[in-house]
Amino acid sequence: MSCWEIRIEGIVQGVGFRPHVYQLAHKMDLKGTVSNGAEGVHIQFEASPQQAETFYQEILAEKPAISRITHHRLQPLSPQFFEDFQIIESEAAAVKKLPFTPDYGLCSDCRSEMKDVNDRRFAYPFITCTQCGPRYSIITDLPYDRPWTTMQPFEMCPTCQAEYDDPMARRHFSQTNSCAECGITLKLLERGNRVVEGNNPTIKAAILKAWEDGKIIAIKGIGGFLLTCDASNPHAIAVLRQRKQRPSKPFALMYPSVEKLDTFSLDDLQKERLQGPVSPIVLLPRDPNFYLTKGIADGLSEVGVMLPYAPLFEWLLDTYQKPIVATSGNISHSPIIYREEEMGMLWEVADCILTHNRAIVVPQDDSVVRISPTHRQQIILRRSRGWAPNYFPSQMAFPQEAIFAAGAHMKSSIGLLHEGNVYISQYLGSLSHFDTEKTFSHVRKHLKKVLGSQPEIILHDLHPQYASTRLAQALAEERNLPSVGIPHHEAHFAAILGENELLHTEDPVLGIIWDGTGYGTDGQVWGGEFLTWRNRKMTRVAHLDYFPVLGGDKMAREPRMAALSILPEASAIHQKFTSSEWKLLQAWRKRSPLQTSSMGRLFDAVASVLDIVDVQSFEGEAAMKLESIARTYWSGEEELLSYDYRNEKGNICPRIILQEVLGDKKRGNTASKIAAQFHFTLIQIISQIAMDQHTQQLAFSGGVFQNALLVDMCHSYLGKRYRLFFHQQLSPNDENIAFGQMIHYLVQQEKI
Repeated sequence: MSCWEIRIEGIVQGVGFRPHVYQLAHKMDLKGTVSNGAEGVHIQFEASPQQAETFYQEILAEKPAISRITHHRLQPLSPQFFEDFQIIESEAAAVKKLPFTPDYGLCSDCRSEMKDVNDRRFAYPFITCTQCGPRYSIITDLPYDRPWTTMQPFEMCPTCQAEYDDPMARRHFSQTNSCAECGITLKLLERGNRVVEGNNPTIKAAILKAWEDGKIIAIKGIGGFLLTCDASNPHAIAVLRQRKQRPSKPFALMYPSVEKLDTFSLDDLQKERLQGPVSPIVLLPRDPNFYLTKGIADGLSEVGVMLPYAPLFEWLLDTYQKPIVATSGNISHSPIIYREEEMGMLWEVADCILTHNRAIVVPQDDSVVRISPTHRQQIILRRSRGWAPNYFPSQMAFPQEAIFAAGAHMKSSIGLLHEGNVYISQYLGSLSHFDTEKTFSHVRKHLKKVLGSQPEIILHDLHPQYASTRLAQALAEERNLPSVGIPHHEAHFAAILGENELLHTEDPVLGIIWDGTGYGTDGQVWGGEFLTWRNRKMTRVAHLDYFPVLGGDKMAREPRMAALSILPEASAIHQKFTSSEWKLLQAWRKRSPLQTSSMGRLFDAVASVLDIVDVQSFEGEAAMKLESIARTYWSGEEELLSYDYRNEKGNICPRIILQEVLGDKKRGNTASKIAAQFHFTLIQIISQIAMDQHTQQLAFSGGVFQNALLVDMCHSYLGKRYRLFFHQQLSPNDENIAFGQMIHYLVQQEKI
């Protein structure tokens, strides 16, 4: 009998892979071992060549549903002696080479068990198994075994231990295994840190009554605290907004079940996203006849919805049977609170705090996606719980070089290249805030420690004042490492090229890289860029004509200022300012040395001219509302006209576009039609530049392409003539910058 070894890499730890191998080995009467290792799952066994191949193929074909295999191999092994087949201790190693298992939403089996009065885990709010539950948020080290998670302090009771040890049980080697006898315990606090005494039923009753009474409750979830209140109570929502300092940014809702979403027209893709293992927030179109409580998503055509992804939320909402507002537990712009020692800050917002004694190692917000209504293109708006921190190329091989990429300033995320694997962290937030800088450093150190990674080079944005640049350069100086600055929009372009594996294409690619701001190689503020990829070289071939930056960051918060910058002589814009503001801004405009080509600011200007938003209360508000209004006019069939956009030099002129918009408004056209035609004009601009550059491949990146209407129009009007490439695993916004920095550097070094 020959000996063999199977090595399997990917998301294969914490997903029931070892029990799967064990059960199959016993079915085939094989002897050997299976263990977790630094690279994945290692299997050694005795078999004939035919048996070995059959075993190998069966392992791959019947793999656990939530596993993801990236590499695998069967190879001969020197002779070994095995008495039977066993799961053995994991192999420890200083350097690990495997993806993290992300946090998974509650599976259907566990959901059924916790609702079954005859099941021993009935109403246990921390039920898990090998197919669901926290992973990345509780890992302190790898390989993934209980001693290296925050489940380590919870000693299993005899019944749980028997399940854990039983190769035929559903929870065999389930590292998060626990029950009400030996597991995690809840604690409910009222203002003043007064503990509400009682068992779980008492705590649940108190929570449900508090919701009914309009109270705000902070609840410790998988990746941090969520702030919750009854979604039908406008007073509670208004209080939550006031305390959280979030005047109008939309809130997400958590519904008890998919059946309760009967006011939405869900398709199979939306249902799959809501009920799948990632369980993100999904933006769903609102029925115009459906009443949504004031203060949830005013002025928008979509509302963010999720289902109870953690058993704690399932436990509560299965009884409450009404939707709740569920938003990150923080004060606006600060990172999500996740540590018990920081919990006191929640009293600024919450009336009650529901916490528990399982620690969270790294914070994570809920992921957010939307599906474009017409062409069903998935757009990731926030990449976090359920996806982070992994990235999976389909074909491209990455070198062994160790790289740390610091990413961008807004929509921060960091990247690591380690042992040929790419890691892109969860969304971290805006580095304008010191607390986010602390989270940035904590997540970086955690990834470095767990993986045993020692970066050889550090990458950052070119902007000298970005916090990510400063933090990266300080780290490089501390470690005596080289650091390299990567142009912002070239990083965006590299990210979309890398994700779609276009780096080696023989045909040119036109990159449409549109966002709000990014430091350009000429020292100006870019944002409406067209770049080409030819012969492995990037070239800026076109952009929006520059217009002055007024008031620095203030311009991004006030769309009226963008309108003024582009079209200062228009009386309709003049009226949006006081006389003193007007004089000051005109003086700024004349002496402003800084210019911008920002497409994001052009969206703002159009929204202001159409009297949709003059001053934003949250980032992207003007663009979101402009898109919502345009969608009410265009559903895919309506005839649209393009506005003029080229000046006498043939450049793309925002001034001409805004004049056309203002003229249409004066002629009495509706804001919805004008907004739709503005979007259509952008499509015509893309088409013209593509023709000018003689390219048939178009790649889209930058925060503007979070706009589902624009994405749908790209498919409708460009899809038949061009090959279109959008982000699949990453967000189009600045969360992809870290990945793009790594791709850009590796291309320049000719390493990919």
